[in-house]
Amino acid sequence: MKKTGIPQGRYTKEFREEAVKMVSDGNISLPEAARRLSLPPSTLGNWVKAYKAGKLSEVGKTQRPLTEVEIENYRLKRELAEMKMERDILKKAAAYFAKESLPGTRG
Repeated sequence: MKKTGIPQGRYTKEFREEAVKMVSDGNISLPEAARRLSLPPSTLGNWVKAYKAGKLSEVGKTQRPLTEVEIENYRLKRELAEMKMERDILKKAAAYFAKESLPGTRG
């Protein structure tokens, strides 16, 4: 399935700071925080290293910030992908239970 997250290198300064804070406060492990934020663990790891070196504010300076429309577009794409996955699961479950309810199909 195609990844529908935010494009590579396109994170706000605030997002990077909050992501690092999740890990640096010790509340969540790096892999868990990355999973929750739909980030590659290596990206979050790089941010944590930059934070510890005092250079987190320099990360992403060369990237053009996303517009609100772009952010909303990526959010909607991610939501649509989740809905399609849920729909497919429900279709399979409905087919399974329909088959189970037919006479003579139970063991």
